[in-house]
Amino acid sequence: MVDTLKKIVGEDSVLSDGKEKSRFDHIWKTDIPTNALAVVFPKDTDELSSIMKVCFENNQKILVQGGLTNLVGSTKTFKDEIIVSLDRMNKIEEIDEKSRTIMLQSGVIVEDAINAVNEKDLLLPLNFGAKGSAQIGGVVSTNAGGLRVLKYGMTRGLVLGLEAVLSNGEIISSMKKVIKDNSGYDLKQIFIGSEGTLGIITKVILKLEEKPESRCSALVALKNYDNVVNLLKFIEKGLSGTLTGFELMWNNTYKTMRDSSENYSPLLPSIHPFYVFIESLGSDLNSDFDKLSELISKAAEKNLIEDAILAQNEREQKIIWDMREDVSVLAKKSKFDQHFDISLPIPIIDNEVQVATKKLKKLSFVEHVFTFGHVADGNIHFIIGKNDNSTKNTEKVNQIIYSNLKENGGSVSAEHGIGLDKKKYLYTSRSAEEIKLMKTLKEILDPKNILNPGRVIPD
Repeated sequence: MVDTLKKIVGEDSVLSDGKEKSRFDHIWKTDIPTNALAVVFPKDTDELSSIMKVCFENNQKILVQGGLTNLVGSTKTFKDEIIVSLDRMNKIEEIDEKSRTIMLQSGVIVEDAINAVNEKDLLLPLNFGAKGSAQIGGVVSTNAGGLRVLKYGMTRGLVLGLEAVLSNGEIISSMKKVIKDNSGYDLKQIFIGSEGTLGIITKVILKLEEKPESRCSALVALKNYDNVVNLLKFIEKGLSGTLTGFELMWNNTYKTMRDSSENYSPLLPSIHPFYVFIESLGSDLNSDFDKLSELISKAAEKNLIEDAILAQNEREQKIIWDMREDVSVLAKKSKFDQHFDISLPIPIIDNEVQVATKKLKKLSFVEHVFTFGHVADGNIHFIIGKNDNSTKNTEKVNQIIYSNLKENGGSVSAEHGIGLDKKKYLYTSRSAEEIKLMKTLKEILDPKNILNPGRVIPD
């Protein structure tokens, strides 16, 4: 099997016979070596198609890997799988300034795409902490979110065209640049968010925006959650469509992150219950700055905020947003940690956070509970530090976080996907009928169950 793959891609594009262990399952866990038959690095769609044809004929399980930033166990390897890495499929094929689109292979690093587009005075709205490692294919496959979903939506809304390879090697391609295409089923949507279980995304066309002329940022402190909700409405109305970021941190999360580096000492003192990070992208720096400053002042007059700082330059903006994105600090506070990515209706978020936090703190093995997130789109993250990582205790934490999601109309995953870790809890977000249909789609498109097997769909 491995020898056949070497003939397709070349000797130097396959790691096997122990060499595969030079790789790892996750970018944060480089001490855990890959456990697989081999790692294969196709350079283009045709090579990947040939690989899949061979694997399909031989009932060989395939695990697809990109930037290894996944947080739900999707990249965990098993000894009976062959890993397909998209690292070498990393070409930006076209930036069309007139159509405002970018065509790129799945292995392109998100930040590289952002920078390339920026040079053309355009904007790729994707923005999240892992952008320096995450690959485009993984972002599309998980329908990633991030810091600018409030204005630009999830990744799904950016995808105009898509190419994918099915489990049998067949290539499905709809590489169009048009925004409107109502000609029958929109088949690309099947692959977006499917986490590589229905096909391997190899190439996409993404919609771009005009590069904003201004960026303004503020950090504000608030005394209660009602004020957070009211401030969101007030700022969003006042900025008339230019609000792109409204990020919330609870006090202990903010304090921990602020205290982690001297770089963050100029920021607001950690004495308030809530902190909100605000970003607006506009067309005129002076007027946009004045508008945000005026809104912050009015919010203070209305007693919506307790304190605030408005970034005066790019350096100060960088400090503000570096702290927001530096969440690895939280994970390092304990020997073990669990990450959660849930969504809830905005009005009830703080109450549910308080309920969960009280329950978690009663568990003797829980050392820290950190909460933060994209409150404007109802997405809250938990990072829970533990001194014990047993399956039994992991399950106790899961039950606390997920227990009220169904009755509150929430989701077990807002933007990170399902993978291996969350699939048993998919019933909290999807009906039995929905899951049955997911299984049907999987059986049709991957009848031998060789593509990312065991992921997403509950057993």
